[in-house]
Amino acid sequence: MNTLIIAPIVGVLALLFAFYKASSISKAEPGNERMQEIASYIHEGAMAFLARQYKSVGIFAIIMFFILGFAINWPTAAAFAAGALCSALAGYFGMTVATKANVRTANAAMKSGMNKALDIAFSGGSVMGMTVVGLGLLGTGLFWLIFKNENIVTGFSLGASSIALFARVGGGIYTKAADVGADLVGKVESGIPEDDPRNPAVIADNVGDNVGDVAGMGADLFESYVGSIVSAITLGVLAYKNRPGFDGTEGVLFALLISAVGIVASILGTMFVRGKEGSNPQKALNMGTYASSLIVMVAAFFLSNSMLKSLLPFGSIVFGSAVGLIIAKITEVYTSDEYKYVKEIADQSETGAATTIISGLSVGMRSTAYPIIVLAIGIIGSYLIAGYDPSAAGSINGTMGLYGIALAAVGMLSTTGMTVAVDAYGPISDNAGGIAEMCELPHEVREITDKLDSVGNTTAAIGKGFAIGSAALTALALFASYTMVTGITSISLTEPTVMAGVFIGGMLPFLFSAITMSAVGKAAFSMIEEVRRQFREMPGIMEGKDKPDYRRCVDISTSAALKEMIIPGLLAVVVPLIVGFVLGKEALGGLQAGALVTGVLMAIFMSNAGGAWDNAKKYIEGGTHGGKGSTAHKAAVVGDTVGDPFKDTSGPSINILIKLITVVSLVFGPLIGDGILTMFF
Repeated sequence: MNTLIIAPIVGVLALLFAFYKASSISKAEPGNERMQEIASYIHEGAMAFLARQYKSVGIFAIIMFFILGFAINWPTAAAFAAGALCSALAGYFGMTVATKANVRTANAAMKSGMNKALDIAFSGGSVMGMTVVGLGLLGTGLFWLIFKNENIVTGFSLGASSIALFARVGGGIYTKAADVGADLVGKVESGIPEDDPRNPAVIADNVGDNVGDVAGMGADLFESYVGSIVSAITLGVLAYKNRPGFDGTEGVLFALLISAVGIVASILGTMFVRGKEGSNPQKALNMGTYASSLIVMVAAFFLSNSMLKSLLPFGSIVFGSAVGLIIAKITEVYTSDEYKYVKEIADQSETGAATTIISGLSVGMRSTAYPIIVLAIGIIGSYLIAGYDPSAAGSINGTMGLYGIALAAVGMLSTTGMTVAVDAYGPISDNAGGIAEMCELPHEVREITDKLDSVGNTTAAIGKGFAIGSAALTALALFASYTMVTGITSISLTEPTVMAGVFIGGMLPFLFSAITMSAVGKAAFSMIEEVRRQFREMPGIMEGKDKPDYRRCVDISTSAALKEMIIPGLLAVVVPLIVGFVLGKEALGGLQAGALVTGVLMAIFMSNAGGAWDNAKKYIEGGTHGGKGSTAHKAAVVGDTVGDPFKDTSGPSINILIKLITVVSLVFGPLIGDGILTMFF
């Protein structure tokens, strides 16, 4: 049997497991009529947004398909279309199940307690996770099996990246416009609780949790997952094709099999997530994560030794996995209310919103140091381990070293199925709490969902840290592939065109963040005005006599998100091509380096600052510093509102920006020469 067939087969296995989990959720009791009514509003709003988003993105995908077909070749264009379609399908299936799991989680919390509620919420996340890795490995495995051409497979990664950016930006704008509008008018101005059914923006807020944190995060990690495999395929061919006793396919097969083992490990890891009544759900989720990582490490040891006749590639995988776990833990330290940083922000909230914001910005900036140091160690370590050549007096083989960096990314992302499952569990729990509040379920139900949601906030922050770390390694590996494709052996910082490229690349994450933050501000302004109008024109809402117009708020968020996502999405595609064709391939290399450095720093800073503000607010709501309604709480709500677009729109979207820049450069690299302006130098 052709060993390469294993990868797509395991991809299908992941999809079958996702179907099994989805079926088990459908069989669970959805609750009473009121709960089902509220859940239907959320489901309809989420699916309507997704349908309109995919129509808009579909136009871009069709244009790119023909550009790739005519400029490069039609197999690459077909791979692009398949990557885009798989990314869209992952979002569709994941969000469909998530919007079914939320009401069933709430009902399980009411009827059976926390253990059953955790099981349903995590099962909902598992569907998203297994769909992401199943479609990702199935697509890359099939295109390599059919064409055995690394340049064609890069088209699949480009399709995944393109859809991911629009999904992340659009979903982020949607969710934060609704969240900010609901918080500022509901909590701060009107003094009503979160998820109060009297708030017209409450359904849009719950819809946003799904389109931003389920579909958006899924698309983000789908793109990272595919990108890591593609970079390992590209560099694996180059690393092994001229080595004695190898023909080049070994490096490709090893990366695909590690990814396949990661899927099996993630499936087994889900079985370790078993909570007990009254226990901390975080421990159950951590158990699943650690178990799946351990299984991958054991398998990688034997595969590296048997297939590549060396344990050095295994060392790179260990480095990548360790980097992912350490960055995740560092993120938890800076964003969880169990540690001092979040408590510092809560303390500062006693003196008002200004000190809350200053403290949160400080925490976000401080949080960049350790992850960057860990990344640097991981990059150097994985390069030196894989590149070490004992047959050549211990010298370093550069191509093997770069393959080691790609393997580090594969190792970090091998358990993406588990990572996405843990991350997507959060918004499902959040939605369950919203449904419990809107349906006026017993207080004990909200206590359970709040506990699950609190853990979900931490897992979401950890997931963002993981996504940032994987984005850095994946982008670096894709950048290495770009230098190979274009024949660049070195890039000189003394060249004016290269320096220009570095500065333009360094600027892009800032401009991108400004545009997405502004988009959230504009959309939130419209949402706030609409909520105020409804309260003003329908005073019976506050007494429960009039029913708020939820649909109007959902439509505002949908329209704003679709309108505002276009420019940020085009920025990542158009600017690299302009710089490449005008200033040349070395300048485009400089642009990628500049974007990678500032992008990773900005992403860590924004995601962690936003996560810390969010949990500082929840820490106060737990009863400290006067609890809900206190001066400290109002200041913390403002801090959380500022942090919302930080952690859920701009910060995580930068991950995709830097990867899309590198994959666009990689795909179009063979067409880029010395640049139009080189005639003047």
